[in-house]
Amino acid sequence: MGRPEETSAWTDSVVSTRKNSEEWQPLGRNSAVPGHLSVKLDTRHASVDHGRNSYSRSITPAVEKGHDPFRDSDEDEDHEHKKHHDMFDPNRPKMALKDRLHHFTWAWYTFPMSTGGLSLLIAAQPHKFPGLMEIGMTVYIINIILFVAICSTMLLRFFFNPGDMSKSITHEREGFFFPTFFLSIATLITSTQRYAIPDNDETLAWAIQVAFWGYVILTLLLAVGQYSFVFAAHNFGLQTMMPTWILPIFPIMLSGTIASVIADTQPEIAAIPIIVGGLTCQGLGLSVAVLMYAHMVGRLMSAGLPNREHRPGLFMNVGPPSFTALALIGMANGLPDSLDPDLDGIVINTGIIRTMALMSGIFLWALAAWWWGIAIVAVLQSPPVYFHLGWWAMVFPNTGWILATISLGNAMSSEPVKWMGTGMSIVLVITYFYVLFNHVKAVIKQDIMYTGRDEDFNDH
Repeated sequence: MGRPEETSAWTDSVVSTRKNSEEWQPLGRNSAVPGHLSVKLDTRHASVDHGRNSYSRSITPAVEKGHDPFRDSDEDEDHEHKKHHDMFDPNRPKMALKDRLHHFTWAWYTFPMSTGGLSLLIAAQPHKFPGLMEIGMTVYIINIILFVAICSTMLLRFFFNPGDMSKSITHEREGFFFPTFFLSIATLITSTQRYAIPDNDETLAWAIQVAFWGYVILTLLLAVGQYSFVFAAHNFGLQTMMPTWILPIFPIMLSGTIASVIADTQPEIAAIPIIVGGLTCQGLGLSVAVLMYAHMVGRLMSAGLPNREHRPGLFMNVGPPSFTALALIGMANGLPDSLDPDLDGIVINTGIIRTMALMSGIFLWALAAWWWGIAIVAVLQSPPVYFHLGWWAMVFPNTGWILATISLGNAMSSEPVKWMGTGMSIVLVITYFYVLFNHVKAVIKQDIMYTGRDEDFNDH
């Protein structure tokens, strides 16, 4: 076991629930893999430094290449503050609002991302009642307001804390939440199509096309650029793997979901390229996600479940197969009844394509259900104590799973499956308000937007 002055690299937060809490056990007696992963940490409690130089004080196995992980990047910070406080102490000093803005992270976009998903789920309900679409429209408008408010607050953070923007994007933990900004945009595009674009409006249909292709270009650059940076700048051990590693590929994957929503509202000359582009992006996203699944399973097998505070993030694994199933069925339904792609007179019966999409959707739905089961057992086994913005992973990925369930029910004309989707939707709405309640409470109590309590702090 590690020496008393050492804290393990396994520890995610104050109380570890990992099976292997202090040492990485060797793979075998003759294994060439080094066994000890314990690293020395500063045993002092987190400082309540609220200035610009308090970006991150934690040490994790994920370190910048070419940098000393045991050396604080802001050396003068220790000279400025002599008094240290426990960041988990309910009686810790309160922070001023301006100082709290320093800890307003990219993970806040998980809030409008989930709200936008909820508006889409309302629009997709197979069993509607009078006023349901009006409720969905209200949620859609609220989501726009949330998105604008969060963007404005992020700009204030960067204005009051020069240098935070580059630090946040390149940070080994917060940087992985940068793609949630684009995921929020994806939900805005799809929900705008559902609630704000009237049928047969050529001008607005053209605007949606521009938004789609612009989104594809930006998210492709994100997928290549962010992973290239991570590969070059950070060293991550397998035991540090978290579902957030999937996030950089998530936005480009949702291009297929957007295509499935807008394709059947576009003229055929525009719909076919959108479907082909959406299918390409969806295939890229799912393929990379499957590669990440291999790492995730390896991490779970070798290191056990994450710390209880981060277990809700496991629901993120539900997203890729769910949104892929949804996209495949939606894009197949967006195809015309007969298709002659090369104009040689040979017509393809799109009914066959729809059948293949349905079969693939069922296959992927089962994978999503398995990941959901793994996540729910992990969370119930050791529920989190403190709110983290990662709790929103219990909403957005599961929204995709429920939308896929409803799409399967519609494709099979199965009332039991449709009612199953309705029941799942009710549970998700309850989950949404539960997370929202804890989110608001955490902001008021300063459990988030506080030094050492947010994604700009390396606690895993």
